[in-house]
Amino acid sequence: MPELLRLRAEHAPAVLAFESADREYFATFVSDRGDDFFERFTDRFNALLAEQEAGICVFHVLVAEDGSVLGRFNLVDIENGTADLGYRVARHATGRGVATATVRELCRLAATRYGLNTLCAATSHENTASQRVLAKAGFLPVGPADPADLGGKAGIRYRRDLRGLRG
Repeated sequence: MPELLRLRAEHAPAVLAFESADREYFATFVSDRGDDFFERFTDRFNALLAEQEAGICVFHVLVAEDGSVLGRFNLVDIENGTADLGYRVARHATGRGVATATVRELCRLAATRYGLNTLCAATSHENTASQRVLAKAGFLPVGPADPADLGGKAGIRYRRDLRGLRG
């Protein structure tokens, strides 16, 4: 059973393998991270851990039983009870409800563990799979997304109120 874990230093090799293996696949939905990302991966990864330590972001990995990364699920730009959700799932894990289940779990964690009230997300018009994931996880469309947030692509901005998840 896959496990959603907060990003830690020991995840670096598995994250790099995940990003490298599906680089072309991810580039069909969002702009490619570029060669510099891979060449300076260790520096970038350490910077993410520093941002997480500072409370600016919270990064998660969905880890398979064999230790491989099936997905990354991130809460970024945390401020005033709100954060932006970003995620990507390995090609071989798509179409099985993995993204939907994990986004739902992250919404619950965002409300109960991190004390957030609202999550926002954006996806391109072409990424219908992500649109379905967000809808199934309770996100509502709120207007057009800034193309700068989607690698220059037009898209939709979504919002999810988390206050009802605190039970």
